[in-house]
Amino acid sequence: MSLKVENLEHNMAKLTIEVTAEEFSKAMTEAYKKNKNKMSIPGFRKGKVPQAMLEKMYGPEIFYEDAANIIIPDAYEKEISEHKEIEVVSQPKIDVEQCEKGKPFVFTAEVALKPEIELGKYKGVKIEKIDKEVTDEEIDKEIEREREANSRTTTVEDRPVEDKDMTIIDFEGFVDGVAFEGGKGENYPLTIGSGSFIPGFEEQLIGAVIGEEREVKVTFPEDYHAEELKGKDAVFKVTVHEIKQKELPELDDEFASEVSEFDTLAEYKEDVKKKLTEKKETEAKSKKEDAVIEAIVNDSKMDIPDAMIETQTRQMAQDYAGRLQQQGLSLEQYFQFTGMDSDKFLEQMRPGAKKRIEARLVMEAVAKEENFTISDEEYDKEIERMAEMYQMEADKLKDLVGDYEKEQIIEDLKMQKAVNFVVENAKEK
Repeated sequence: MSLKVENLEHNMAKLTIEVTAEEFSKAMTEAYKKNKNKMSIPGFRKGKVPQAMLEKMYGPEIFYEDAANIIIPDAYEKEISEHKEIEVVSQPKIDVEQCEKGKPFVFTAEVALKPEIELGKYKGVKIEKIDKEVTDEEIDKEIEREREANSRTTTVEDRPVEDKDMTIIDFEGFVDGVAFEGGKGENYPLTIGSGSFIPGFEEQLIGAVIGEEREVKVTFPEDYHAEELKGKDAVFKVTVHEIKQKELPELDDEFASEVSEFDTLAEYKEDVKKKLTEKKETEAKSKKEDAVIEAIVNDSKMDIPDAMIETQTRQMAQDYAGRLQQQGLSLEQYFQFTGMDSDKFLEQMRPGAKKRIEARLVMEAVAKEENFTISDEEYDKEIERMAEMYQMEADKLKDLVGDYEKEQIIEDLKMQKAVNFVVENAKEK
């Protein structure tokens, strides 16, 4: 077996892999064994027709496709693993160049190669100061959310509709006096002020009483999803059947004791402030990392091949689909709910994939420039952290980690060292 590398533009390469005629012959035999039970010739029991007889009758070409599928994956992986200097960062695009019995089997693999980085300034990077202060307004909003969560709903019969009321309505819409498709609903739940209906609709129900039929006049937005209704004036006949309101608990010591471990409102507010501060500090740390890395990326130069971005995009899409599946939702269902399709979904993922690649490349370059290493103690500590996350014993996890996985863990640890290094050396304006 041999490998020839032809470098193309934008960090792409064409790998030509030649497999000996003998190895291809073995693959032909494997293809025969895979298919022999499907083939029969008069005078032979099914599955007992010799390979030579089948090739004579139908031509050796009947085994070429299966033989190629048998030989290509192993040959490709073997050559890539043996030539460590070739850092492939995409799925290969395979083309068969020569496939003929008695001759070497030749195929090409077009791949993206890991691009070289011209690292920009990474020490003392200047970024905008990130606010970590918790305001009284934020504390009040958090407490108000808790009051909303602990509210109770009561039916209202002695007053008209007010803002924030929850109503049950019938409605029917007309354009130029003609009812339009999709414009009718019965016993529809609508919260006034939610913004779930056409702009202006909900506000016109304020003041309506139960049983009253009210005319609501609106204009459909120019970007409305139904083409025939864009920009059109419409009249809705609306009847309010039910009005409900939320009753919020009083903001006092009793409320604090019910929603927290504290006896007084003052203690509860202090705890809310503490938790918001911790949350803001965590978010600020993440924002600072992102800002510093983005600054380094912007000051660095790299030519990322499209195939590398495509591979990362598909990997991120698979990860997202896996997370959806854990929640009991298939990707197809997600597409139905969001109105997306596979192409739009991947297009949405692409900018994030490019950003992730850029971040990793520059952090790898920083780790290399600073000559970061990972000690056995640091590696063992990471294994312990992972074992705790997977609820396993550290020794058992360590035994399961192969050479490739260990190398990846070490590279990730170096990356984290690089991130910590550039953040610690960054300066806020």
